[in-house]
Amino acid sequence: MNTLFRGLFDTDMTSVITVSDFLLCVGCALLIGVILAFSHMYRSRYTKSFVLTLALLPAVVCVVIMMVNGNVGAGVAVAGAFSLVRFRSVPGTAKEITMLFLGMGAGLIAGMGYLGFALLFTVIMCVFSILYNHLDLGTKKNAALYKTLHITIPEDLDYTGVFEEILSAYTTSCELVRVKTTNMGSMFRLTYDLTLRDAALEKEMIDKLRCRNGNLEITVSKQETTVAEL
Repeated sequence: MNTLFRGLFDTDMTSVITVSDFLLCVGCALLIGVILAFSHMYRSRYTKSFVLTLALLPAVVCVVIMMVNGNVGAGVAVAGAFSLVRFRSVPGTAKEITMLFLGMGAGLIAGMGYLGFALLFTVIMCVFSILYNHLDLGTKKNAALYKTLHITIPEDLDYTGVFEEILSAYTTSCELVRVKTTNMGSMFRLTYDLTLRDAALEKEMIDKLRCRNGNLEITVSKQETTVAEL
């Protein structure tokens, strides 16, 4: 039976992994993947494909590490291969990237044979991940202050500095990020990124802006930035 699982290039100096040890390590890595997947699913938005990837990734890394088995050259090749792998076709959030690193780290520990440490590491990290997920850390309060403002003005109004006096009174920072012509060039649409001083004064700020832009369209929306994700 053991000869069936020997490598073609194995020698008497090569240590061979037994079938029972192989199954034990892979089984432990699969269990680690299930723990990671369920901890990521807890009170988080997720996709089925990412959860499956997270569940299987530790086992894949575990098998690769076991097959390397102390070969330095193969280890360098594996490290290069991992650096070329794209786990997702779209950019992931900081939490998703962290979970992928956790899966790879736990799979690596299991592949080296330290099954107890791999399980302990996974449980500790998942517990703290769930704990930190319960903490708000001020994100809701900050999200209410970060806004994107769209103001429509007539073409004969010079937009340079026309709203700065009002915006500086109600915001801690404001930046004009885009100017666009609209309505066949008869109007301008200005886009600002704002940080409000007080979210409760948002309507008061809009009312003063309406008096300045001739009661044309004004839109305030949640600020979508990569900073909010990372």
